[in-house]
Amino acid sequence: MSTTFRTGTIALAVGLALGTAPSFAAEGEAEAKTKNIERIAVVGSRSAPRSVAESPVPVDIIGGDELGKNASSDMLDMLIGAIPSFNARTQPISDAASLIRPVNLRGLPSDSTLILLNGKRRHRASVIAFQGGGINDGAQGPDISVIPSAALKQVEVLRDGAAAQYGSDAIAGVMNFVLKDDADGGSISVRKGSYYEGDGDSTVIDGNVGLPFTKDGFANLSFQLKNADATSRSVQRPDAAAIAAAGNSSIQNPAQIWGNPEIEDDITLFGNVGLDLGDDKEFYMFGNYSERDVTGGFYYRNPHNRGNVFSIDGGETLLVGDVGLATTGVPSCSWSNATADNPLTPSNVAANVGNVLDSPDYQAMVADPNCFSMNQIMPGGYTPQFGGNITDTSLTIGTKGDINSGMLEGWFFDLTGSVGRNESKFNLKNSLNPSLGLETPVDFQTGSYIQMEKTFNFDLVKGIEMGLDELVNVAMGIEWREESFEIVSGEEASWKAGIYADQGFNIGSHGFKGFGPETQGRNDRRNVAAYVDVEAQLTEDLLVGGAVRYEDFNTFGNTTNYKLTAQYTVNDEVSVRASHSTGFRAPTVGQANVTNTQTSIVNGNLIQTFLAPPTNPLSSFYGGEELTPEESRSFAGGLVYQDGAFFFTVDYYNIEVTDRLAQSSQISVRAEDHAALEALGVVNPELISAVTYFTNDFDTTTQGVDVVANYTMELLGGDTLLSLAYNWNETTVDKFNEATTSEGKVHRLEEGMPDHRATFTISQSWENVTSFVRVNYFGEYFATHADDDCAIGCWNEIADSAVTVDAEVSYFLNDSITLSAGANNIFDQKAQKLPADSYGVLGAQYYESGPFDYNGGYYYVKATYNF
Repeated sequence: MSTTFRTGTIALAVGLALGTAPSFAAEGEAEAKTKNIERIAVVGSRSAPRSVAESPVPVDIIGGDELGKNASSDMLDMLIGAIPSFNARTQPISDAASLIRPVNLRGLPSDSTLILLNGKRRHRASVIAFQGGGINDGAQGPDISVIPSAALKQVEVLRDGAAAQYGSDAIAGVMNFVLKDDADGGSISVRKGSYYEGDGDSTVIDGNVGLPFTKDGFANLSFQLKNADATSRSVQRPDAAAIAAAGNSSIQNPAQIWGNPEIEDDITLFGNVGLDLGDDKEFYMFGNYSERDVTGGFYYRNPHNRGNVFSIDGGETLLVGDVGLATTGVPSCSWSNATADNPLTPSNVAANVGNVLDSPDYQAMVADPNCFSMNQIMPGGYTPQFGGNITDTSLTIGTKGDINSGMLEGWFFDLTGSVGRNESKFNLKNSLNPSLGLETPVDFQTGSYIQMEKTFNFDLVKGIEMGLDELVNVAMGIEWREESFEIVSGEEASWKAGIYADQGFNIGSHGFKGFGPETQGRNDRRNVAAYVDVEAQLTEDLLVGGAVRYEDFNTFGNTTNYKLTAQYTVNDEVSVRASHSTGFRAPTVGQANVTNTQTSIVNGNLIQTFLAPPTNPLSSFYGGEELTPEESRSFAGGLVYQDGAFFFTVDYYNIEVTDRLAQSSQISVRAEDHAALEALGVVNPELISAVTYFTNDFDTTTQGVDVVANYTMELLGGDTLLSLAYNWNETTVDKFNEATTSEGKVHRLEEGMPDHRATFTISQSWENVTSFVRVNYFGEYFATHADDDCAIGCWNEIADSAVTVDAEVSYFLNDSITLSAGANNIFDQKAQKLPADSYGVLGAQYYESGPFDYNGGYYYVKATYNF
């Protein structure tokens, strides 16, 4: 059975590598040509695959072997080094976004890029990036990180809108991960690495094997096992240092950690199966099982002033619980001023002292059995650890081939069914439910999110004679999809309002409140779609295409979108291309129904923020409305030049998005509204500092230029490949609602990523040695610390441009064994440091919002056995 795609396969456009392969240069001309053919893409148009120079839309291809030439084992980091318009940031203290990192293509959020696996839609992650660094606030995209490079034949990146072909999410483009389909051979590798700072040690073992599946098929299996230690780029917080200096021996140093989370037992299994059924038909099946445990840090809780835990008056006095008032209704604590009529009265224990534990008032209060404070459990304050168990599974089964009889004779069909599930089980360690008093546990299971998607597709393709020099390619298809989002409640202690809640003690596990029974449940949505796609070679030099897609959702109605493409060949070396399309992105079921309580930092202060569905009474009171789809309009044009060993493309794009969907900025819950909110059924509004919800409240225009150039030659007695990739990207917020989108968020949307990004790679191959050096350029950007929402000032500034260098060298010991060593950021380029006046305020040295890893240089060694 052939392991290459037949020319009639349902597929998208073509492309060549974005600086793909030093391996190309090591081969003879004929062998290299064969490899290029195998790397034809299956994204971009639905006609037969074309050479890169004939593609009407820009596509990058990164070979699976080249993805492995990177210090990181995370697929996101591998793609960052290869695609300038692709970004993914490490988010150390960002609730669930620290467990599954959101990505960006062309300056748009992660759920504006459609992810495919073997050309089929990939399900979303269950995690929603509640604190996504501005651009990704509220984004819910697929979890790309579960895909190991060992399983991949190549990755294809379509840099053009494709909603008319694939439906929702393809506003920025499409990424297709193509699994290996070899029927024999394989490899196993071991890689160990560490940051220059001496932390973040990681071990990755991965492998791939191709097996025959009867004499007419293949079964290609891959695995990856990864463990990575946490990192810390922290300094001691001044407030914690002062308390420690005053004699509190329970203060940790550092009290709060900014760094990568710890990853334990990250196991991924992928399988890809194909079988020739005869009669020009094939069966295929692929899927995965992935699971990992991730633990990251949270903000430090100061034992003198943390609101609703240690104080209710900003740290002037300690929050003291009255046991009698809570149990019998009669005050009994001699140091508390709480009464049945006024339970929120500050106590008589001063907290504005050097070390409250040494104060006579505190010691006398503790001696009274009718009094208590959370200092008795957490005398040095505490920093919760937020973690999760992420499980991802998928299975796709289908058949495709030629129809040889009946009314559809001559058509090529593809019939597919897919199911995908992603579950995130959250936990919180080293925290409290203060409302339970001294009976509170310190570790909590806070509940789960479950994302489930089912998809069925039936596609047809045929070349039809219409009197032109070539057949007109006609494709059509239908799709049915169901998406569900489920919330599973946590253990009772994680959400319960204890008997001390009325006295001002926080309800639920502090930092990440568990999901209560009132939030538990499943919501789903179904949609059906139909499309027609036509592509014709009108003349020898002019290729045109068009697609129309109708999609109907059971929740908010229908939408129709179109796409037009054209390419004109000027001569043998030069062609020009252009596209225009409309698109949409439907709000996810999770965005419409999710509930969450999180800790945010606003103007330097930690506040408890409640995220509610937009139709929830609390959200509605502050302007929340039913969500509607985003709509987009895209224009693109480019030039392709190819002359022998030199290849060059330049493409301009302009993407307008209206009614853009994101999480709102924090909206303060005012004291004067408490009574009205209680009347609407909101529980304990006085303990909610702010509310956020998802909303369609701003419009943007994103424009940019992509440049790709490759040149091969002989140099230094070997073969050399020079690759340049450059992206200029600019986003402008055209309109926004000041009530729900702050000026600070607007600034982050417009300036939060570098306008200019480039990579230049030199790949060199000799008989027994290959090597590469990659230079990465990152332009200026608006640097912000944590989820700070200030426009100008606070802890933000325009960060300097920077250059990092990656390198690797591999030695082929024999035909089977390869030894490699390399480093990312080999010269240890430091990330932008926080300004001197804010250095260490929250225990951080660097802005964590930068475009490259703030942890610094990372080196690794790797051994690979091929069989």
